Amino acid sequence: MDIMEAMRERHSVRSYTERGIEGETRDRLASFIRECNRESGLHMQLVLDEPGAFDSMMAHYGKFSGVRNYIALVGPKGDGLEEKCGYYGEKVVLYAETLGLNTCWVAMTYSRRKARVAIESGEKLCIVIAIGYGTTAGTPHRSKTREQVTEKVPSPAPDWFLKGVDAALLAPTAVNQQKFTFSLEGDRVTAKAGRGFYSQIDLGIAKCHFEAGAGRDSFS
Repeated sequence: MDIMEAMRERHSVRSYTERGIEGETRDRLASFIRECNRESGLHMQLVLDEPGAFDSMMAHYGKFSGVRNYIALVGPKGDGLEEKCGYYGEKVVLYAETLGLNTCWVAMTYSRRKARVAIESGEKLCIVIAIGYGTTAGTPHRSKTREQVTEKVPSPAPDWFLKGVDAALLAPTAVNQQKFTFSLEGDRVTAKAGRGFYSQIDLGIAKCHFEAGAGRDSFS
C-alpha cells in the first residue's frame, strides 16, 4: 500500500478488537515515530496496552470502545505546535494504515488525567490518536469540493495542484469541518486555517496530505 492508497483507505475508527500491536508491526511503528520526533523536535509517544485513558465518561460519550493503544502528541509549548502535531501526527497515521492498523484523532473524548504520557518541563500534550485493529475499517464522510477549499487559483490550475487539493480533501478534520484553504501564485502554495476548534491541527493534517498528493518538488 502506498501513501495515496493509505489516504483513500483510512477512515476514523472508534471501536477496536483486543488484538495487540506486537512484533514487527510494533517495532516499525515505534521506529517511524522516533524518526518523526528527530525531524520535528516533537515528543510523540506510542502508548501500548493502556486502557485507562479511554475508560472514562467522555470516551464513552465519544463512542470509543476497546481502545488500549494510543499515540500522544507532545511538544514544546509555543506558536506552531498544533500545526506541527497535525502534520507529523498524520504522517504517523498514514504510515500506520500501511501497516494494517486503524486510527482516530481524539481531541477531547479521553481522560488526560489517566493518560500515561511523559510531559517534560516546557512541553504540552496537544492531542492523542487512538490506534489498533478496528472492529471495522470505518466509513467515508461527505467531503467539500475543490472550489470550496481553494481561492486565487489560475485557470486552468496545474494538475499537481489539483492532485494536492484532492489529497487534502481526504484529510481527517475536527467534526469533518474541513476549514482550510489553498491558494496558488506561480509555484507558491499558501495554506490557511479557518476559524473553528482545532483548526491549526487540521491545517497541519491537510498540509501533510497536500504535500503527498502534489509531490513535494512541485511547489514552494
